[in-house]
Amino acid sequence: MALANKKHYNSSMEAKANTVAAPDATYLAALGERVRDARARRGMTRKILARDSGVSERYLAQLEAGRGNVSIILLRQIAAAMDLPVADLVREGPAPAVPLTLLMERLGQLNPADLAAAQALLDGHFGSPPKRHDRIALIGLRGAGKTTLGKSLADFLNVPFVELAKAIEADAGMRLNEIFDLNGQASYRRYERRALERALAENPRAVIATGGSLPTEPGTFQYLLTHCFTVWVRAAPEEHMARVMAQGDFRPMKGNREAMEDLRRILAQRGPLYAQADAALDTSRKPPEESSRELVRLASP
Repeated sequence: MALANKKHYNSSMEAKANTVAAPDATYLAALGERVRDARARRGMTRKILARDSGVSERYLAQLEAGRGNVSIILLRQIAAAMDLPVADLVREGPAPAVPLTLLMERLGQLNPADLAAAQALLDGHFGSPPKRHDRIALIGLRGAGKTTLGKSLADFLNVPFVELAKAIEADAGMRLNEIFDLNGQASYRRYERRALERALAENPRAVIATGGSLPTEPGTFQYLLTHCFTVWVRAAPEEHMARVMAQGDFRPMKGNREAMEDLRRILAQRGPLYAQADAALDTSRKPPEESSRELVRLASP
């Protein structure tokens, strides 16, 4: 876009950003401080940052003072001018310690095999919870067979079976969809973490069936991987959908002609997360009895 048009566009964006009602003052103040600190670390004056980002110096001053409700487009330009990921500016909470930041940068350059080796070194040096194999956690998308296989394995091992979804509902006093509708995603994640911590604290030995989205919450997923032997229960997308509908739940298809494509996309996005499990069990085109026998074999120390 031409320079004059870009300036006009950015001026319009700045004006709109400043007219947004009822901003979260605490968050905006923290955001402004992060922008100011990042600029200082790079030795950039506000004038230089305005020149390099295309965002006016006046608006940068408002932003750094916590009075600018910045749009994501403008924030992206500001971050790019300082060669920073936008996530570094919009994060919640304090910045990670410098040694942790450097370590994460280094780990981010490793290939999957080297990352696994680094995890093994950490476990060897700092230790990991004892008897991790005593608690088997099943992860994977809904419809893979986690509940059916989990109950069967728990009966075989003579240990409690914990379905995390039911534990969350008991804790919240409402159904899962009501938690999302009334309190949102963040509230559900808090219930999920508390339910998992309680299940592990109360059950030295157990089989746990987790929700399909648990691995998308890094802290909770790492806690699960650290304390349980995890098995990814997987199936072909068509079987996932067919099994959910066979249970009488037609919501995935209702009013959504792209339901199967959405399911494939979810599996593609979560696949690398599920693959962090200790073992994988493909239940496609297998009777439950065969999958149960294979799960017993995988769960044996």
